[in-house]
Amino acid sequence: MINLIADLGAGLLTRLVQIGQALLMLLQAIFVQPKASSLPRLMQQLFVVGVQSLIIMLVSALFIGMVLGLQGYTLLSAYGSEQAVGQMVALTLVRELSPVVAALLFAGRAGSALTAEIGLMKATEQLASLEMFGIDPLHRIVAPRFWAGMISLPLLVAIFSLVGIYGGHLVAVDWLGVYSGSYWGNMQQAVDFNEDVLNGMIKALVFAFLISWIALYQGYSCVPTSQGISAATTRTVVYSSLAILGFDFILTALMFGGAV
Repeated sequence: MINLIADLGAGLLTRLVQIGQALLMLLQAIFVQPKASSLPRLMQQLFVVGVQSLIIMLVSALFIGMVLGLQGYTLLSAYGSEQAVGQMVALTLVRELSPVVAALLFAGRAGSALTAEIGLMKATEQLASLEMFGIDPLHRIVAPRFWAGMISLPLLVAIFSLVGIYGGHLVAVDWLGVYSGSYWGNMQQAVDFNEDVLNGMIKALVFAFLISWIALYQGYSCVPTSQGISAATTRTVVYSSLAILGFDFILTALMFGGAV
């Protein structure tokens, strides 16, 4: 019994130490005075993290919007309300699916890549070499990737919503015959910028923060071996996915729970 309690205490202390290390890494990386020389590195990471994630976002958003249009029409037509399919598609995407699905895709594509890249830098002693030259790797390597993630994901979520709404239009209007004016008109009346669009963007910012933080810490603290990098990449995807789903519930309850 005593050994069990000791093992639980040791595990808890280890987790607390890891959380403290992750917090210190984050603070040292982001609270740094920006320099003109860091702008090219930020632009490069915006391309790697954001632009290279665009294709999977566009394809996923199109098909998700088409599925929502088809399912929404099938459900609403049973009550004679198929003209409201536009507002259903828009609200579902803007409030919930766009931030969550885009964040999950971002974690699987960009988050895992960030972890593997920094883990490889650590394994090949590139980070140690920067420290030998008096260059802080947290400022030069971690900070641009963190801010690239913070900027990229909200933009990808906005694009995801737009493409998903267009996908719903393709199915509901062009295929199933819903009046186009009703599709767009009901959507404009139902979607509120502050309550729906802005809250969706807040979710995207929170998810971007969590994914970037988890991915960079896992890469920076991983065991510098092939097995260590592989395990860190897996932890990034798993931890990010759980964090996204958990914080999505919390944010949804805070934003929309009072209206229920």
